Amino acid sequence: MGSTRALNGKKLEEYLSSVYKAKAKLRRVAELGGEELKEGAKAFGYGKPLLLEFALDGKTEAAVLETMRGDTFSHEFPQDRAQALLLAHSAYNKLPRHVKAVDVGAFTKDGELRSLGDYEEFFILVEKAEGTPYYKDLERILREKTLTRLDELRCKALSNYLTEIHRPRKDAPNLYLRRLRELFGHGECIMGLIDNYPEGFVEEGLLYSIAEKCFKKIWGMRRKTHRLRQVHGDFHPWNVLFKAGEAFAVLDRSRGEWGEAADDLAAMSINYLFFSLRAYGRLEGPFEKLFLTFIKNYLDKTCDEEILEVVQPFYAWRGLVLASPVWYPDLNPAVRRKLFNFIVNVLESDKVEPKEANSYLRER
Repeated sequence: MGSTRALNGKKLEEYLSSVYKAKAKLRRVAELGGEELKEGAKAFGYGKPLLLEFALDGKTEAAVLETMRGDTFSHEFPQDRAQALLLAHSAYNKLPRHVKAVDVGAFTKDGELRSLGDYEEFFILVEKAEGTPYYKDLERILREKTLTRLDELRCKALSNYLTEIHRPRKDAPNLYLRRLRELFGHGECIMGLIDNYPEGFVEEGLLYSIAEKCFKKIWGMRRKTHRLRQVHGDFHPWNVLFKAGEAFAVLDRSRGEWGEAADDLAAMSINYLFFSLRAYGRLEGPFEKLFLTFIKNYLDKTCDEEILEVVQPFYAWRGLVLASPVWYPDLNPAVRRKLFNFIVNVLESDKVEPKEANSYLRER
């Protein structure tokens, strides 16, 4: 927990009563194996187990209430610790001789203890956003093969948005390393994508080579922890809703608040390449203009040339999404092959040169 909470006997009793479905009377709270805690003591938030002794239907019962301490082993945020505790609640009672889990819950902002023990699935409720997904613009350009002034303005608006959200930085080296770790091994990222390619769909040697090259690139980024920025984390045309003109809203921020700016840059810009491959078999015409405009505007505004030295594994990850038959089962095989060429070639480059994008599409 990010802060400590005072011991409130009344709220503890209310919580225990709700869990055990009977009136609970608190008798003693102590650190497990330690001293008794008095009302108002700073009890919760240190990751220390607390022994609760209480009367229930005339009998004395005991239970242990545990919280988790934040650490740099992917437990930095409350949602990380929630995941671990939900897993514990689900798994403890399935293993013979394991101590039983009674409930899993959460502290609310006003200090209440709220049970989540009967959860089956979680949900989120968000406001309704108005607008048209940006990929619709790209589909129109693919059909008509022409670019309007508004298309250019929207491209710059998206690029400008990244320059704004990437401005806040955070000095947290371990968090940057975590994001790199997740980029390679998370189920939604590089290895997750590779593992979900159907058996025999792509040569195993090619996927192995991509994984190896990605790991080598990511390993070389481990000293660049100064690059930790505020990010969106899934900034692609399906997650942008345009209203009138250049006004837009974004959806589905993913994988946390902080990360590598190259993630957002790659996620959007590779889609200009993707649509162009489908239209022309290469990067040209209106999509080439959007691709170069998007990146050049970003570089001009941020002066972050280093981003071109770290964007490769992010292009590889997004390329694996676009080339996947899971997401694009009817994709032209020639387009799919060029996407794989792009992945391999950018991973072999020390610095991505946007103006040379077509050279990365060639089979070496």
